[in-house]
Amino acid sequence: MHRRHRRSLQLTALAAGTVLLATACNAAAKKDDASASAGSSGTSFTLVTPDPVGQNEFLKLAVDGVEAAAKQHDGTQKVYQSSDTASQQQNVQAAVDAAPDVIVLVGFEFADIVAQQAEKNPKQQFLIIDACTTKTFANVSCAVFREHEGVYLAGAEAGLLSKSGKVGAVDVLDTPQFRRYSDPFAAGAKKVAAKTESSTRFVGGQSPFDDSARAKEQANTLLSKGYDHIMAAAAAGNYGVFEAAKAKGAFAYGVDVNQCTAAPGTVVDNVIKRTDVAVKDGIETVLDGTTGTTVSYGLKEGGISLTGLEDDVDSSQCVIADHKDVLTKVKALRDQIVSGELKVDDPAAG
Repeated sequence: MHRRHRRSLQLTALAAGTVLLATACNAAAKKDDASASAGSSGTSFTLVTPDPVGQNEFLKLAVDGVEAAAKQHDGTQKVYQSSDTASQQQNVQAAVDAAPDVIVLVGFEFADIVAQQAEKNPKQQFLIIDACTTKTFANVSCAVFREHEGVYLAGAEAGLLSKSGKVGAVDVLDTPQFRRYSDPFAAGAKKVAAKTESSTRFVGGQSPFDDSARAKEQANTLLSKGYDHIMAAAAAGNYGVFEAAKAKGAFAYGVDVNQCTAAPGTVVDNVIKRTDVAVKDGIETVLDGTTGTTVSYGLKEGGISLTGLEDDVDSSQCVIADHKDVLTKVKALRDQIVSGELKVDDPAAG
């Protein structure tokens, strides 16, 4: 989801490690560049993250994508890690000053910054992951995700596993973009169990992306009405949803990366967003001369998946690993979506 949805994965890292300010990040990046430049052909890539990478698996995948591109082209890569709005702006400026072949940025926070820089630096190529500029620029390429396809499959798992016949979602806000994490969940459940009841609760409030207490409260409202499988799309509040589900012996679903490790036995599966695929493929597209376009990554392109569909599912600590029969049915649905036989409605589609 959007980066704020990933903040749930960053809190521990931020508390345990040093927050990297722009100056420190740039110094680290220069060191990385020096170590990577030996024998390179001169092709260079710079990644700018909206937060420190730390143990944030979502951002670590982006780093993997840039490193893979640099290795493939015998080139160099830098990673500028930001910590706040000021360092995001400073790191983008530092990246532009270094003039690499492609500057890769992850998150909606960079859309406005890149729009300004793209206009001032028409020869510099930018690649934004998980967002895009409002205006189209010839030197700005974008990679976005069809999250709703993965959410639909998670919903199918819930429909097949639910004992009460009631599945719900705790969503950040009641907007079309965030409903990508709730409406398809209900649709997937009803696809495999037509009589399934569904309901969505929204966190809202002063800080909807960082309010675990309110998210837990919304989850408890659903649980009290018999909902036993809940899609957690509440950003930092996901842990509140997991706590509520665990206390009631119910189940939940995570997003972006494997969140089963946060609540083994409670989290069934996760809608995975493969930023490494989007980064590596996006860089290749730019280098091939196709720029200024937006590419959508879903199940077909390998940009969206479920932990249950990955090779390492047996070591994932996800509940779904114990339900191979369910995974067989979900794989069949995935294949139908990939082939185009089954179309998943996108709540955010204009």
